[in-house]
Amino acid sequence: MNFSELSRVIEQLGKDRGIKKDVVVSAIEQAFLVTARKKFGIQGEYEARYNEDDGEVEIFQYKNVVEKVRDSIVEIDYDSAKKLDEDCEVGDQLGLKIENPGFSRVDIQTAKQIIFQKVRDAERDILFSEFKHREGDLVTGIARRFEKGNVVLDLGKSDAVLPKKEIIFGESFKPGDRIQAYLSDVVMTNRGPEIRLTRTSPMFLVKLFEVEVPEIADGTIEVKAAAREPGHRAKIAVTTKDRDIDPVGACVGMKGSRVQNIVNELQGEKIDIVRWNEDTETFARAALAPAEIQSITLNHDEHTLDVIVEDDQLSLAIGKRGQNVRLAAMLTGWKINIISKAKLQERVKLAVENLIQLSNISEATAQVLVQKGIMSIVDLSAAAPEDVARFLGKSVADAKAMIEIASEALEDESIKTDLDENAEIISASAVPNQSGFKKSEGGAKTEVKKGDDVTKFSEAERRLREELAAFKLK
Repeated sequence: MNFSELSRVIEQLGKDRGIKKDVVVSAIEQAFLVTARKKFGIQGEYEARYNEDDGEVEIFQYKNVVEKVRDSIVEIDYDSAKKLDEDCEVGDQLGLKIENPGFSRVDIQTAKQIIFQKVRDAERDILFSEFKHREGDLVTGIARRFEKGNVVLDLGKSDAVLPKKEIIFGESFKPGDRIQAYLSDVVMTNRGPEIRLTRTSPMFLVKLFEVEVPEIADGTIEVKAAAREPGHRAKIAVTTKDRDIDPVGACVGMKGSRVQNIVNELQGEKIDIVRWNEDTETFARAALAPAEIQSITLNHDEHTLDVIVEDDQLSLAIGKRGQNVRLAAMLTGWKINIISKAKLQERVKLAVENLIQLSNISEATAQVLVQKGIMSIVDLSAAAPEDVARFLGKSVADAKAMIEIASEALEDESIKTDLDENAEIISASAVPNQSGFKKSEGGAKTEVKKGDDVTKFSEAERRLREELAAFKLK
C-alpha cells in the first residue's frame, strides 16, 4: 500500500526530534501489523514491512500449505500454493502479499495513533538517556509556570521541576526568569522523564565553585566537604597537592571577586572557606572558625569531638542559633560537644565539694575521682569497686568500703548527694550523605542541656571533665 510522503515524515522526525530512522520504521510496521490483525482476524499470522525504495508498507499473510483447506485464514491448498511458488511442499508456510488491504479511515486513524504513541515513547527514552547522563551538573532554564509552589523550568528539549522545598528561603521568581540549579535526579514516570532540580543542596554550592574557580574545574584544587543552611550560611573545605597554590585564597579570588559571585547567586548566603586537613583535630579547629579552640578530644568509637573553649569564645563557637557548630558537624561528619572552660571548672569544683562531704574522702581523693568521671556521691555509689580501686591505687576492699559509705549517704537527708548545677554543653550531630559530603541527620540538632541529673551525662561529656587534670585543681 502506498502511504504518501512516508519517507519525508520519517526523515523529518529524525531531524526534529532526534529519533533514529529504524525506530520510526519499527513503529510504522508495528502499527500496520496491529491494524491488519484487527481487520483480517487475530488468528491469522501477518507481517508488515516498510519498503524504503517504494515508500510502501507491505503487508504479508502467512498460510500453511495443506492438501485440503479447513480454515482459509491460516491455510492454503497445495495446488494454489504451487502456482505461487513452484518449490513449495505440503507443510511449508507461504507468505502472501495483500495487494489491496482496503483499510478504512478508522483503520488508518488507529495506525496513526499507534505510530504517534511509539514515537512519543521513543522521545521519552531519548530524553531520559540524555538527562540521566547530566545528573550532577548545573543547568539553566527559563521559568515558565508555577504549580503548587513548584517552579517549572524550560530546559529547551524538556521541562524540569524545581520543588518549593528546594528553593532558597526568601527567593521569588516570575515567568521568564533565568534560573540556575543543580540537576539532582532524573526518574522515569508514567508521563515521561521527570527532571528534578535543587538550589539548596551542598552540591549546588560545590558546582558553583567549579564554575567560578578554574583550579577546581581542572582538579588542581579539590573540594573535600561542603555544608549549608540555605540562604543563611555555608562552609566548604578545600585542599590542593600543589604547594604553590593557596586553595582558600584561590576560592576567594582577587578582592573576593570569585566568592562574591557565588554569594550573589545564593541570595547573600555567607560562605566560610576552610582548608581541609586529614588530621581530624586540625580540620575541626578550622571548621569551628572564627572561634579559638582551647582543646579537642577525639572519641573514635563514638565518632565524637569534645571541644573546650574559653568563655569569650563560646558564643562564636556555637554561632547564631547554633549555626556554626551545626555546620562544623556537617562539614567534619563528627558529633561535636562544646563546653566553656570556666563552666567546666565550676562544674568540677562543685563535684569536688560534693564528694568531700563523705568522711573517708579527702580533697585530693575527690580530685582524682572527678578527673576519672565520678562527679558526685550518686556516681560513686554506682561505681564498680575494681574501677575505684584502680583510680585511687587502693585495694578492692578499701574501694568497697568507700562505696558503701556513699550508698549510706544517699539515705542521709542532711547530705547533698547530687550537684545543684550542671555545665552547659552544646551538641551537634551529623552523618555523611550519599553524595560523600557531610550533611546533618534531619538537620543537625543543637541541644543545650541544663539542670539534668549528673547520672544522665554521657561518657563523651565525662571525658570533657577529664581535661581538668591539666588545670591542677586545688
